[in-house]
Amino acid sequence: MSDASLLNQEDYSANNIQVLEGLEAVRKRPAMYIGDIGVKGLHHLIWEVVDNSIDEALAGHCDRIEVTIHEDNSVSVRDYGRGIPVGMHAKEGKSALEVVMTVLHAGGKFDKDTYKVSGGLHGVGVSCVNALSIEFRAEVHREGKMYEQEYSIGKPLYPVREIGTTDYRGTVIKFKPDGTIFPTLEYKYETVANRLREMSFLNRGIRLTLTDLREIEDDGTPKHNEFFSEGGLVEFVQYIDQTREQLIPLPMYMEGEKDGVPVEVSLTYNTSYSENVLSFVNNINTHEGGTHVSGFRMALTRTLKSYADKTGILAKEKVEVSGDDFREGLTAVISVKVQEPQFEGQTKTKLGNSEVTSAVSGCVQEMLENFLEENPKEARIIVDKVLLAAKARIAARKAREMVQRKNVLTGGGLPGKLADCANSDPEQCEIYLVEGDSAGGSAKQGRDRSFQAILPLRGKILNVEKAQEYRIYENDEIKNILTALGVRIGREGDERALNIEKLRYHKVIIMTDADIDGSHIRTLILTFFFRFMKELIDLGYVYIAQPPFYLVKKGTKSEYCWTEDQRLAAIQRLGGGREDSVSVQRYKGLGEMNPEQLWETTMNPENRTLKQVTIESAAEADLLFSMLMGDEVPPRRDFIEKNAKYAKVDV
Repeated sequence: MSDASLLNQEDYSANNIQVLEGLEAVRKRPAMYIGDIGVKGLHHLIWEVVDNSIDEALAGHCDRIEVTIHEDNSVSVRDYGRGIPVGMHAKEGKSALEVVMTVLHAGGKFDKDTYKVSGGLHGVGVSCVNALSIEFRAEVHREGKMYEQEYSIGKPLYPVREIGTTDYRGTVIKFKPDGTIFPTLEYKYETVANRLREMSFLNRGIRLTLTDLREIEDDGTPKHNEFFSEGGLVEFVQYIDQTREQLIPLPMYMEGEKDGVPVEVSLTYNTSYSENVLSFVNNINTHEGGTHVSGFRMALTRTLKSYADKTGILAKEKVEVSGDDFREGLTAVISVKVQEPQFEGQTKTKLGNSEVTSAVSGCVQEMLENFLEENPKEARIIVDKVLLAAKARIAARKAREMVQRKNVLTGGGLPGKLADCANSDPEQCEIYLVEGDSAGGSAKQGRDRSFQAILPLRGKILNVEKAQEYRIYENDEIKNILTALGVRIGREGDERALNIEKLRYHKVIIMTDADIDGSHIRTLILTFFFRFMKELIDLGYVYIAQPPFYLVKKGTKSEYCWTEDQRLAAIQRLGGGREDSVSVQRYKGLGEMNPEQLWETTMNPENRTLKQVTIESAAEADLLFSMLMGDEVPPRRDFIEKNAKYAKVDV
């Protein structure tokens, strides 16, 4: 960053490392420090180490970071910064490197003269990673010398030692997570790649590489990706919107600083009906928004409304517009750097610093005013889009009111197809959204009526990616889903909001056939949840049922199989590897299973496997849904061709 405190190598020394507290609690309550101990927490370890290297880059000392996933699922992160100081720490009486690696909240980022701003959500730092790793090694290249120290579960195995000379500078951290803490130790390449791609957009000019030694390509080299962005947020917006039709030729962009808060914003408009705003604070994705998003929305609404008033368009059309109308078809990325961020909200990803609102608002207003004055043609296109959104919102409100009036007139009853459960405690209840009346009938007979509800869906629900909001209230299947769940999509001020206070089930399970049509229906339902009921996904309430693909039988013995490998293993066990000696039934539809089989394999909590729907990367999820369900055919064709080897064709 241009306003970062740029220090010489000599200025960044052991005395810059400040110690706040010890490490003891991390292993006892790891979820407090890394969010959880599942897949998300496992990957968080990488983010903590990479954040340290990004801090070096933000301070102007590093332009390349290399991440490697090793064969044993250990990970190494190498940067070419100044190298962590190894001198003796005056207060602690040991090497500064050891202090950084073994003391929670110890590091240069707590010394404001070392880093102007720093990444990381809680600032627990690399010591937290060390505490949760069975093996950990730090290698420092500094002032022509090479140093190392190894640790296990946070404890050093020996003092920092000099191991040679070097022409490089920087730090290499290698760690292997502790299997007694994390139930799964397998890193997902795509998850890491998506995060590094995001980081490259947010920090233009930094080259981030990812190498996976577990997977060898056809040419004999390990799987590898490089992420580098010269355009930064403009390229980020273009990446997110690559499958949508654009209304303006290039995204708008502004960069500035107000009240000591560096602000970067890029935005564009497309022909879709959804809003997609990604926000970041110190490179951390603030999923729940916060004061920087409030400032952005405030400026967007105020500036566009002022322009439309000034040109007389609103008076001519006689349409009352709201803030939400200005955001239909909007894609934007907001990135701010805050010296002492205050996070709040359910997942601690909502920015609370009040001073950031005016900083972002001022910058965005200035950018928009200039753009609208200099580009009258594009300005008119955007205003026309806003007017269309306002008319659609009014139509949606009327459609919503009509549905609510009908509910009142008919006693507000639940859908006739719904087989509800006896329990009324939402935490104990689950609902299956089942494809087809036949499978719905089997599910109703096979379920446990005390806590399991069944809602059969007929045919394919509306593709909400290509429909204006008012049309969802005209779709019977969507109306049935909303009524059964007990939720209401309404308005809260200027924003569309989901009222989930009366949500009747805390498990919503999508159960479709295993064929192509079933996959399509599942994607349509997921698109509806992602666009209109994302809060349910964020709360962890949405699941996908996993019915078996095969039943392998021989005599009185039988085995259900969910994968091709399981099918082959069952044939080996039951038929000695001879396929002609066993009976293999391929389940193409849920209706082919009787109620007992459906209960035993897919609905019994003791036996079933449910996949929880989560959103690891909002940008990637938005890109995927817009590409799969939108109007643009070429990106969808490219995706299918690229992933064809993973697809199964039903004959």
